[in-house]
Amino acid sequence: MNTDLTAVEGIKLGHADDQKAGTGCTVVLAEANFTIGADVRGGAPGSREFALTDSRAAVDKANAVFLTGGSAYGLDAAGGVMQYLKEKNIGFQTGGGVVPIVPAAVIYDLEYKSNDSPDQKMAYQACQNASSSAQTAESIGAAAGSTCGKLMGIENASKTGLGHAARKSGELIVSALAVVNAFGDLKDPESGKIIAGARDQEGNFVNTEETIIKQPEINLGFLRQNTTLIVVATNAVLNKSEANRVSMMAHSGLSRTIYPVHTLLDGDSVFTLASSQVQADINQVGVLAARVVKEAILNSALKN
Repeated sequence: MNTDLTAVEGIKLGHADDQKAGTGCTVVLAEANFTIGADVRGGAPGSREFALTDSRAAVDKANAVFLTGGSAYGLDAAGGVMQYLKEKNIGFQTGGGVVPIVPAAVIYDLEYKSNDSPDQKMAYQACQNASSSAQTAESIGAAAGSTCGKLMGIENASKTGLGHAARKSGELIVSALAVVNAFGDLKDPESGKIIAGARDQEGNFVNTEETIIKQPEINLGFLRQNTTLIVVATNAVLNKSEANRVSMMAHSGLSRTIYPVHTLLDGDSVFTLASSQVQADINQVGVLAARVVKEAILNSALKN
């Protein structure tokens, strides 16, 4: 079994980026109409088609999830994913033709190397690059410009990459992909030590959480530029309401590893995709989701 998001059958993962510009995008293709759910806990999210993940909305399936750099400018690149799926006649069937369902979310990377943003051509290329083969943690795709620990400015933040993890319990599989562009530091929950985050001029970790507690007057208004994006995939049978609940439970993985998390400075968002192949208890799915999210976030730091 792959130890990344593609451990769930039917999931393909593709990336495209401009390493020189320090930005890129990642597409999670779920062409077989996976049930979609989502949950946002950060105070500064940037998203597209997020309203349709609400349990009260009519559409309950998605054909892809698109993660991208470029802040709000990057959202336009999702059109490249829609074009790719349209050409394959994949999407919600209407009288006027097929409409692909592609929720999307962004990270802010406009100050990493350049203020360039992914476009539809790059997103289309990511779809062409998509495969179900095993993935490793690298600074590619949507993580081309991701960093964590922004308290001392982007120049003193730690670089992160795409993080991956997967778990199996019996026939149940739950996997996760993490794009960690957090304001806070990453801590190993076993040791309590910071493994990635803000550094001082000597290269030592500052400890963002303690600094905010001791210096509440510190000006953070200019730092509304952070987000951790998560995609959870599972083969469990879930309806949209249950997929939303799993997304909520998965946020526990962020709170176990990112300090502080879910601030007004972050746009933390979790998507859940379910292929509905295996009967499973929703609590078991949610607990596993939180675990693989924790592991994927740690993976994003430890491999870079």
